[in-house]
Amino acid sequence: MYSRHKQHFLGLFSIPRVEWKSISDENADLTQFSLTRLIFFAAVPAASFLIGVTQVGWSLSGTEFHLVAMNTAFFVAMTFYALIVFSTLLMAYFTFIIERSVATETSFERCLLFVTYTATPMYMAGLVGFVPIVWLCIMVLMVSVIYSLYLLYIGIPIYMNIPEGRSFMVVTSIITAGLCMMVCFNIVTVIILSRVAV
Repeated sequence: MYSRHKQHFLGLFSIPRVEWKSISDENADLTQFSLTRLIFFAAVPAASFLIGVTQVGWSLSGTEFHLVAMNTAFFVAMTFYALIVFSTLLMAYFTFIIERSVATETSFERCLLFVTYTATPMYMAGLVGFVPIVWLCIMVLMVSVIYSLYLLYIGIPIYMNIPEGRSFMVVTSIITAGLCMMVCFNIVTVIILSRVAV
């Protein structure tokens, strides 16, 4: 399973169209595979944040850093981790509902795997948490969101076997749901991070 994780991870960043086809054709325990991947990759930004704010400190400009107590940082990191997992599961459910209206064969497990793979750039962007400078985090996150949208756009017709003419409608619907999710995620994140600033 580790080799498949590594292969798909590298493929999504180098040959995404080919890798989406490989992921689509793969026969595996989708529930175990998708949950394992989600649990592992959702931990990347949470763990990076925990280490960054306790060892380096957070900063708005990159000139003045503020260390955070371990107990506070651990609580925030665990809450952040739970929020990432919950958001991914909810996004997979939205995708399942959307896909069910246009595709003949679908399942929540396949949608969860699809959403998790699509969000891989955003999980990896969490590595910037090791140096938690706010403006840098925002820039890295924006780039990762753009690439995730690219993976979504090219992955829908390949992974879900939807004609490209209809895939645009599906992509638009998923992006709309994702934007609503991102707004809610940002609001909750601000509330969580307010514990660090005090």
